[in-house]
Amino acid sequence: MNSRLEKQLRFILELDKMKNLYRQTYVLHENRKENDAEHSWHIAVMAILLSEYANSDIDIPKVIKMLLLHDVVEIDAGDTYCYDDEGNATKAEREEKAAQRIFRLLPDDQSRESYDLWREFEDSMTSEARFAAVLDRLQPLLLNYTRNGISWQEHSIRKEQVLKRNEAYFNESDELAKLICSLIDDAETKGWLK
Repeated sequence: MNSRLEKQLRFILELDKMKNLYRQTYVLHENRKENDAEHSWHIAVMAILLSEYANSDIDIPKVIKMLLLHDVVEIDAGDTYCYDDEGNATKAEREEKAAQRIFRLLPDDQSRESYDLWREFEDSMTSEARFAAVLDRLQPLLLNYTRNGISWQEHSIRKEQVLKRNEAYFNESDELAKLICSLIDDAETKGWLK
């Protein structure tokens, strides 16, 4: 087997660890939390279906690649709950270290491309990265809302926290911003958010 293929297979097998990294979001049809692999697949499909709601022209294949790779770093860094202030204080450093190790498993060209896509998502400066971030926030919000705010209630999350997490990206999609706001308002009315 050639060394390029060996490196690609090593990376592919490393990704299998994502199936055992559980998030705070519950899946809809079972009493369990979703894993990183399920989350990444779900938002990649969302990018295909919801791209028409982006406020600017975006490169959807690039967005899909970003979404499939953005949580790979959690193999080493772990999943940091978005409302965990203490965990978020060290998240960037942990994830950068993880990115350096994990993406280096790939051949140089794919390593560079994958790291650059991950970094672009994290820096959130391009339309693609910002639209990807909208989807990364919308998916758990939708699942949580559909499960009667189960995770919000478990962690005593306030409406202001959810709005703050989402509002920086509202200018990427007027339609999705309206959806997010309506779900948050309704969740507060129903008592799922403080």
